[in-house]
Amino acid sequence: MSEALKTELVNFAELSGDTGADRRAELARHVATLFALTSDRCSDEQVDIYDAVLLRLVGMVEAEVRRFVADQMAGLRRGPEETIRKLAEDEIAIAEPILKRSTVLRDADLVHIARKRGDCHLYAIAHRDVLPEAVTDILVARGDMRVKRKVAGNDGAVFSDVSMTSLISDAAADATLQLVLSDRPDLADQHIHALVAIAGGDVRRKLEERGRRAEAKRIVNATEIAATRMSNQYWLGRYDFETARSRVLQQAQNGTISEAALLRFAAEDRFPEVVAAVAWLSRCGLEEVSHWMVRTDPEPFLMTAKALGFSPVTVGALLSIGPWRHRLSADARGRAMKSFDRMTVGEAKRKLAHWNTVSLH
Repeated sequence: MSEALKTELVNFAELSGDTGADRRAELARHVATLFALTSDRCSDEQVDIYDAVLLRLVGMVEAEVRRFVADQMAGLRRGPEETIRKLAEDEIAIAEPILKRSTVLRDADLVHIARKRGDCHLYAIAHRDVLPEAVTDILVARGDMRVKRKVAGNDGAVFSDVSMTSLISDAAADATLQLVLSDRPDLADQHIHALVAIAGGDVRRKLEERGRRAEAKRIVNATEIAATRMSNQYWLGRYDFETARSRVLQQAQNGTISEAALLRFAAEDRFPEVVAAVAWLSRCGLEEVSHWMVRTDPEPFLMTAKALGFSPVTVGALLSIGPWRHRLSADARGRAMKSFDRMTVGEAKRKLAHWNTVSLH
C-alpha cells in the first residue's frame, strides 16, 4: 500500500468499491463526531490530519452523511478549514448549517460562495450573526426578495450606502421589506427620508415619528443600541485565541513575529493571530490586548502601536479586521488614524504606562 493512502485515522485502500460504501459512511460519521468532541484539545497538526481525512471522506459518501458531517462542524470555533469550505459549497441541504453558523468560514469564503451559488445559499448566509459590507453588497445585488428581507432584518449586517439605497428602492414594491427596514436603528438620515417617501401608511407613521428626533440624538441612540447589542464578550467569544497564541509563540521562537507578520495576518483575516502577535510584541497579556482590539474606542491599541513604532499602513490595516471591521465606522477609523498621526512616541509610552495601571475593560 502506498504512503499516499495512509493516515493516522483511516486506511483508504480498504474503502474502495461498492462494498466499502457502508464503511465509508460509518467512518465519516465517526471521524466527524470524534473531531467535534476533541477539537478544542487538538494540536494544529492533528486538525490538519482530520481535515485531510474528512476532505477525502466527504467526497466519497452520500448527501445524508455529508449533512451529518456539516452539522457536526457547524458550531465549532476551530475546525478543518478545507472540509468546511467544501461543505459550504455543497447542495443547500448540506451547506445550510455551515453557512448559517460556522465561524471558521472567513469573509472571503462567504464572498466567493455568495457570488457563485444561488438564492438558497444566499438566504442561508443572510442568517449569520455578523455580515460585513463585502458580503451584504452581494446578497443585496444577487438575492431574491426573500434574501433581501432576511439580510435587511439582520441586526448584525452592515450595509454600504449603495446597498441600503438599493434595498430602499426594492422596498417601493414590497411592504414587508419597508417594515423590516423601518426597524433598523442604523438608518442614515437620507435613508429615512427616502423610505418615508415610498412607504405605506403604517410604516410612514413609524418613520415620521423617528424623523422628528434631532439628527444627533438619533445617531447617538443608534450607536448606543448597537454597542449594547454587540458587547465585547460577544465578539471575543467567536475566536480561538489560545490556539493562535501557540502558533505565534512558535513563530516568535523562530524570530518571524514582526510588523510584517502582522500585516500578513491582517491580509489573511487572521484576527486571533493579530491579537496574539500584538500581545507578544508589546509584552502585554493576551486577554488585555484582546479587549483593547474589540473596543469601540481604540485608544489603548493606538498608544501601543505608536509606542511599538508601527507604520500608519499597519495601523490602518489592523483597524479594518476582526470586530473592528464591523464595530468601527469609516468616520471612526478616520478619527483614529488622525489621533495616531498626532501622537508622539514619547506621549504614547507615557499614556500606555498609565493605561497599564488601570482596568481597560
